[in-house]
Amino acid sequence: MRKLSLGLLLLMLLLIGGPLYMWQFGGIDTRGDWRSADRTIAGLAPVPSETPAAVVQVYSARAFNWRGIFAVHAWVATKPENADSYTLHQVTGWGRPALASRAGTPDRAWFGSQPTLHATLCGSEAESAIARIEALLPEYPYREHYRAWPGPNSNTFVAWLIREVPELDVALPSSAIGKDYLGGSVLAATPSGTGVQLSLAGVLGAAAGLREGLELNIGGLVLGIDPAALGVKLPGVGTLGLRDGGRSRGDCAPLPADRS
Repeated sequence: MRKLSLGLLLLMLLLIGGPLYMWQFGGIDTRGDWRSADRTIAGLAPVPSETPAAVVQVYSARAFNWRGIFAVHAWVATKPENADSYTLHQVTGWGRPALASRAGTPDRAWFGSQPTLHATLCGSEAESAIARIEALLPEYPYREHYRAWPGPNSNTFVAWLIREVPELDVALPSSAIGKDYLGGSVLAATPSGTGVQLSLAGVLGAAAGLREGLELNIGGLVLGIDPAALGVKLPGVGTLGLRDGGRSRGDCAPLPADRS
């Protein structure tokens, strides 16, 4: 009984400790105004005017205001071959429908939080992925719905898209609350398709996959092991690892410089 009590205490400390750490040391402005929040460009996306190849990228950044203590917001950017701009596909709580696809800058800070790039596809693989994404967008089952916790939200959408588009070999951060929301389903493949996931409305569950590693979801907060990053997954914090678990495939080389 004593060992059980100590185990429960340790679990509670891990679940609470991560968000408390992010609150105190994560650099998150919980009193910020969205109208004046940082929206600078990080320089992570190939410049369309210099990159004729098709491009697909997956990003996340800390959610705005107090939500950033617990979670990130994820989105997908696409640029067809020879296109002069990107289209951002994402779910927000203020738009109707919740899912929107609009021209924009993919690597702009998310209202005060710098983006993290999780994957880049270029060339023919990106073209194939873009065709699938454009065909699938009208089929997203929660186009009109948004709920910050436990979902469906921005992370639910990106996780759904990753499941449906084989080219998107991506594991979302463990801090992407909502990625485990399966609607009326309880059992599914992990988003990367390399494992299996059990989820009770995104509130309680577990997952095991080659890309996702091992995850235990309690109240939307995730504890686990990340083999791709050689690290651990902590609630609120995300992955603490020895290497970057992101992936980049294809040729995003810019046009050659004019040497005339």
